Amino acid sequence: MAFPYLPGSGTDAFKGLSVLLGLMVSVGASGIIGQAAAGLILMYTRTYRFGEFVRIADNEGSVVHLGMFTTRVRTGMGEELTLPNSMVLGNVTKNYSRAGHGSGFVVDTVVTIGYDAPWRQVHALLIGAALKTTGVRESPNPYVYQRSLSDFYVEYELFASIDEPWRRVPVLSELHANILDEFNQHG
Repeated sequence: MAFPYLPGSGTDAFKGLSVLLGLMVSVGASGIIGQAAAGLILMYTRTYRFGEFVRIADNEGSVVHLGMFTTRVRTGMGEELTLPNSMVLGNVTKNYSRAGHGSGFVVDTVVTIGYDAPWRQVHALLIGAALKTTGVRESPNPYVYQRSLSDFYVEYELFASIDEPWRRVPVLSELHANILDEFNQHG
């Protein structure tokens, strides 16, 4: 309504400038609208909730905030990461707080061992290392899968249950040390 009363509104330069300004606002707003839509999708699909331990792209930590435009995650190092919701929605999200069946949460690690080691012994050593690790539950029992048979080695994946997903990193560190100790002890 105020357009005709603005000085110079009838000139071609003013009309061109107003079209350019309108185009800039609409293109700029599409990013904001995309962020808001991604935030709504994340909220209503309940991909994760406050306090859950997640991995989003290369970022791992506990969700401290899920907003309309951003998600904040606190890492194990005490850093707080602010992730745009469109990036979160566009990447794979692993929710470690919901990974286990029943009670407990799953940690896993992959090792490659040459064909000269008997597979039954490898399974026993991996399970023994898991049971020696602080925080790993005895029930359900840790278990091992042979993921692939490559040219020079077999790839084994060990799965174990823990009670607190935020302890995933220290448990994995101790588990790796125990695996090394078990394999070194048995040659």
